[in-house]
Amino acid sequence: RFICIYPAYLNNKKTIAEGRRIPIDKAVENPTSTEIQDVCAAVGFNVLLEKNKMYPREWNRDMQYRGRVRIQLKQEDGNPCLPQFPTRKSVMLYAAETIPKLKTRTQKVGGSDQSLQQGEGGKKGKGKKKK
Repeated sequence: RFICIYPAYLNNKKTIAEGRRIPIDKAVENPTSTEIQDVCAAVGFNVLLEKNKMYPREWNRDMQYRGRVRIQLKQEDGNPCLPQFPTRKSVMLYAAETIPKLKTRTQKVGGSDQSLQQGEGGKKGKGKKKK
């Protein structure tokens, strides 16, 4: 019994109509399938990453949005593999909660805060010039 989790399910940039399946306040900004795989494998799930698969509702064909993670939620007899995750929603909420704590995310946030501030200043200036 494997379930599929696409990054769109956890993306706070998406609406429910675009495929988000958890509340927006718990969702993550642009998660990748690799991050979902890392988080679930660390907990002890049997995980399979399919890089070339795409979420059908995803219109953007970039590599960033590709991939799907297959997770073994239940065993052959129907019992959950990990008792703390009985449902697919519990797995999605855990992944969304843990992804921001990944080292790759925390390092990127530290470096990109400065560049974002500089970029925003430049964008504001450009916006004023266009008007």
